[in-house]
Amino acid sequence: MPTMFTVTFMPLPRARRLLVALIAVVALSLVPPPGAQGRAVPSVGEGSGSLAGRLVVATERMGDPRFQNTVIYMVEHDAGGAMGLIVNRPFGVMPLARLFERLGLEAPEVAGEIEVYYGGPVEPKRGFLLHSAEVVLEGSILVGEGVAMTAETEMLHLLARGEGPERKLFAFGYSGWGPRQLESEFARDDWFVIPADPSLIFAVDPARSWERAAARRSLDL
Repeated sequence: MPTMFTVTFMPLPRARRLLVALIAVVALSLVPPPGAQGRAVPSVGEGSGSLAGRLVVATERMGDPRFQNTVIYMVEHDAGGAMGLIVNRPFGVMPLARLFERLGLEAPEVAGEIEVYYGGPVEPKRGFLLHSAEVVLEGSILVGEGVAMTAETEMLHLLARGEGPERKLFAFGYSGWGPRQLESEFARDDWFVIPADPSLIFAVDPARSWERAAARRSLDL
């Protein structure tokens, strides 16, 4: 598991900025949102041809070892490129108190644990919180139906108090592609696409997610 947790959440209004800095490596002075729940901001890149909110799955032909047998939830996909999080490679479970400590956040009486994932090879020191959308904040990004991404410190406090979303996935790093790069990988049969499935995004047994996703492809065919 990466040992570099000296980062802090920062609010972001649009999915495009996730590619730049969802969690900064330097500490920032933040003003928490006034309420625990708010309006989710729609993701950039929605519309015809966008894969945002869907699952991109590596085929058996995938030659890049970093992506072999991966299932990726797409956060953004448009003419400028694409970004997603691998959702089936957990590092392990971490106490929330330790995560707060590493993030430099004050959190008295923090209880519970959170599973930490490898989200991809890009910016491995940055963290991303993907979660079910029954609880959102003012700066949450609604990616797809029932799934959001939040980069507000208040969401971690809600999790610590047992008031956060039921399903969550905290990942370090992300998977990113430049303009037309993902399309070229599709052309050589590196990937296939299936509809988003919460049981794959927030899997109880992520070790079986790729196998289950591959079975979904066979059913779709």
